[in-house]
Amino acid sequence: MKTLPRHLTPDIWLQQVFTSTEARKGGVVKRKIRDVERLVGRHAFLHEVERRGFQAVENHQHYVVFCNTLPLRRAKP
Repeated sequence: MKTLPRHLTPDIWLQQVFTSTEARKGGVVKRKIRDVERLVGRHAFLHEVERRGFQAVENHQHYVVFCNTLPLRRAKP
């Protein structure tokens, strides 16, 4: 496992995720669960998602965060 740079704190990492261009446009960001747990922890990450009014889903190895407050509907044929 790679060592993190000293300047990359959990707060900075969260800020980078949620101020990314895609997040600011109300889009979708995806992060590997192992990275979230290693860098900030599941609880802190999901708390920040909720604090911003966003929603996240977990699938296989990823969290997918919908960076808007619109309702989610599962697509079915």
